[in-house]
Amino acid sequence: MDLPRCHRTRAAVTALAVLLILGACDEKGDAGPPTTGSAPAGPKARDGESVADFLHRVLPAGAGGTVIAARGDELAYCGGFGAADRAAGTPASCRTVYDVMSITKQFTAAAILKLEVMGRLRVSDRIGRFLGPVPEDKRDITIEQLLTHTSGLVEGLGDDYDRVSRDELVRRALASRPQSAPGDEFHYSNTGYSLLAVIVEEVSGEGYERFLARHLFGPAGMDRTGYVLPRWPRHLIAVEYDSEGRSKGRPVDHPWATDGPYWNLRGNGGMLSTAEDMFRWHRALAGNEVLPERARQKLFAPRVRVPGLDDSYGYGWAVRETLDGRIVWHNGGNDWSLAYLTRSLHDGVLVSWVSNHAHRNGKWNLEDQAEELTQGVADRVRSEDR
Repeated sequence: MDLPRCHRTRAAVTALAVLLILGACDEKGDAGPPTTGSAPAGPKARDGESVADFLHRVLPAGAGGTVIAARGDELAYCGGFGAADRAAGTPASCRTVYDVMSITKQFTAAAILKLEVMGRLRVSDRIGRFLGPVPEDKRDITIEQLLTHTSGLVEGLGDDYDRVSRDELVRRALASRPQSAPGDEFHYSNTGYSLLAVIVEEVSGEGYERFLARHLFGPAGMDRTGYVLPRWPRHLIAVEYDSEGRSKGRPVDHPWATDGPYWNLRGNGGMLSTAEDMFRWHRALAGNEVLPERARQKLFAPRVRVPGLDDSYGYGWAVRETLDGRIVWHNGGNDWSLAYLTRSLHDGVLVSWVSNHAHRNGKWNLEDQAEELTQGVADRVRSEDR
């Protein structure tokens, strides 16, 4: 059973990612030496195959994107494949800026926990404390239920790029028909994560992105992650392509407000980032730069079982318990791009990748190869010291 996938750029975790995670903790080892660039040599597997050679062998023809892998705070591999912009002939690299789609949710969840650490809210608070009058059927919804997709709210309220203001988003969300009573069932809800972004703004008195930049991205050293604040050169932002290879433009080419995407997307998706910044995020989550240990434990704790899967959902992360320890992950996807981020908490192995070309095509199917791609990279990171 797949978790809900929605139209266009909004994304949800899928059942395929469960398979992809299963093999990510089979073997032990240390990461190789740090490497960067567009096509560096990666750590050697037992058979002598490097990460770069492995990716060359398994990636489908025509795919474009970037892969990064690490063990703990050591970068093991970072390399691009294919093109970030075919018309301009720009190769994908570790500097390429991508839409990370629903991986955005982990930033929103961390922002909520940061506010809790600051004493500004509690995840047990009802949303009426921050969103004003709430109708009776939603009066018992808590922040935690928004975080865990158990609020009963609908998945979405329209297209990602509809010009929906913050006030309209709140009004429509509160007026929507519930899918279940608060706390009763898991229903993946992008709308719920947009409401969390509203709560971040209400509690902090800052814009959503500015709060993340000051309290999460800045301390983590992530100066290339955000909606509009990083001011990347346009040529560094990847062009997205559909299943026919037609350009769908860059994320910033679609309707956005002056401070980022409109509110059907804000808080639940659409964040732009680089592979190098995702490594910095992984490293920050292993220490106290962003959140203290107690808060990080809350972030990754399994809260609610996802129907039809062996996984649970925490706060912005899917959680899987294995014989070797806990693995946390999330993905993002649309008709144009696909992204995965996997972290093994027991040995600190990170594998993160984004492709800017539609992952479903009659000639190749990147989604079908996601398990092999992620597991293979993780295995080679672990095999270095065997």
